[in-house]
Amino acid sequence: MTRIVATGTFDIIHPGHLFYLEQSRALGDELYVIVAREQNVKHKPKPIIPEDQRLAMVLGLKPVDHAVLGDLTDKFRPIREIKPDIITIGFNQRFTSEDLEAELKREGLDIRVVRVGEFRTCKLCSSRQIIDRALLQRGYVPLGNEQT
Repeated sequence: MTRIVATGTFDIIHPGHLFYLEQSRALGDELYVIVAREQNVKHKPKPIIPEDQRLAMVLGLKPVDHAVLGDLTDKFRPIREIKPDIITIGFNQRFTSEDLEAELKREGLDIRVVRVGEFRTCKLCSSRQIIDRALLQRGYVPLGNEQT
């Protein structure tokens, strides 16, 4: 049995998330998803949706067999507990598969890392696009688009 782990924030579930999880699930027999804890999200704005609600939404998706929240202090603890054969990363992750594999090896974990391709068939395939559109439709200027 091939066990897969996918990770992410999953702030506002959209077709890009579903594509990532479907592609991840297709690589094996069992898909675990590690949902980022709010306090651990440092590379982008904090999630809008609370972590327990993000976890519940991910658990409700068809490709997902199991989902857990990430560890507050040791990002590798869930990986050691799940013991996956493959970890998938999204196309827009800020690190490479090779860098993550090397980091895992330093932790004593020999796990293959696969980057899933980009889903390009919709206009609202990112949480940022959804938030920006909602703000515009409500008459607000999205962050980063202010006129100076």
